[in-house]
Amino acid sequence: MSIENDDVVIAENQGTPRWVGVGVVALAVISLAGLGVGWSASTRSKELAQTVASQKDQLSHNEEVLGQRLAKAEDTNAQLEGELSVVTDKMKLTEGELSKARSQAKKIKEDDAAQLADLQNQTNAQLATKASTDDVSKLGTDVTGVKTDLDATKNNLQMARGEFGTLIARNHDEVEELRRLGERDYYEFNIEKKNSREKVGNLMVELHNTNSKKSQYAVTIFVDDQRHEKKNMTANEPLYLFENGQHAPLEFVVNSVGKDKIQGYLSVPKANTTHAQAVTGGN
Repeated sequence: MSIENDDVVIAENQGTPRWVGVGVVALAVISLAGLGVGWSASTRSKELAQTVASQKDQLSHNEEVLGQRLAKAEDTNAQLEGELSVVTDKMKLTEGELSKARSQAKKIKEDDAAQLADLQNQTNAQLATKASTDDVSKLGTDVTGVKTDLDATKNNLQMARGEFGTLIARNHDEVEELRRLGERDYYEFNIEKKNSREKVGNLMVELHNTNSKKSQYAVTIFVDDQRHEKKNMTANEPLYLFENGQHAPLEFVVNSVGKDKIQGYLSVPKANTTHAQAVTGGN
């Protein structure tokens, strides 16, 4: 009996190499890491975009606030420049008025001296020619008249002067003396009603209250649609007001303060007489 030896072929299944598994795991880890980095980058990108938007809003707000402050600063600067210009003009005006007042006082004094010299010369000449008693009496009357005029002129020079060099009258008689000088126009007033506008020259005056014991009062004066409120003003204290386009001031003076009434005058430069109107109940 013969035994045949057949070749037995045994097929062995070869397993998957290890490096393949390691590679898959590595790829998975890398993928997860990439996803994590991408998510983090996306989140940070959104946060950065929100931060940039917030900063843009804040910057826009800051620019708006800065613009408002700059505009306000420009307005304030313009107002200060205007006030400085007004003060400068008033200072120049004050110097001019004072110079004019000094010149007028000097001229009056010189005219008085000249009149006295002429009068003395005339008197000596008439006495030298043995004038009649009637002529001498007449001459004495003329001398008395000249002395009276000179006394009135001296009284004018002794009046108080305001900050713009104008003479301040304290009563009706002194107002009449100022009228005779002919330098300004004068409008006397007598306001006896509170909180009611009354026309004085080309102004509107509204009396609010009075303190007769302290000779103080409070008024509102309207000039060229401008409102000027003045409180705790004192009798014979001049109040200066300017009309549009005028360099010389209006002068408002209250001479007496009673219960709920004031009495005084408005002094107007000659240049303004075409705009002035007479006061009801005035001179």
